[in-house]
Amino acid sequence: MAKIFKIIWFGFLTWLIPFIVSFFFVDNTGNYLIPETFFKTIMIVTGGLVGTFLMAKYFIKIKGDYLKEGVIIGLSWLAINLCIDLIFVGSGFFKMSFLNYLTDIGLRYLIIPIYSIGIGYVLEKKK
Repeated sequence: MAKIFKIIWFGFLTWLIPFIVSFFFVDNTGNYLIPETFFKTIMIVTGGLVGTFLMAKYFIKIKGDYLKEGVIIGLSWLAINLCIDLIFVGSGFFKMSFLNYLTDIGLRYLIIPIYSIGIGYVLEKKK
């Protein structure tokens, strides 16, 4: 049970921390305070840092089945990030259509399972 909680908690943090960081660069009307491209770069880098740190914390406790674990956390964290975002899109907090969301933000989350499965694969080969 602790493992499932950790997967969910870490997945939530991969969404929450970049979301909090974004508030420093967007005003209360949703306009960027910096150039949009720079904002998106900051978000990608922040997500990468948070995701890498949490993946390392997760994998350090894993004793085997690394590839399976990489698939599990990658798909779980992908689903968590997409679901939370879609709640915000559906509520109108993110002022964009579903299609705009997918092309502007949503597809970027595919990097999560790409990294986690890659890490799991390498760890599996090293054992």
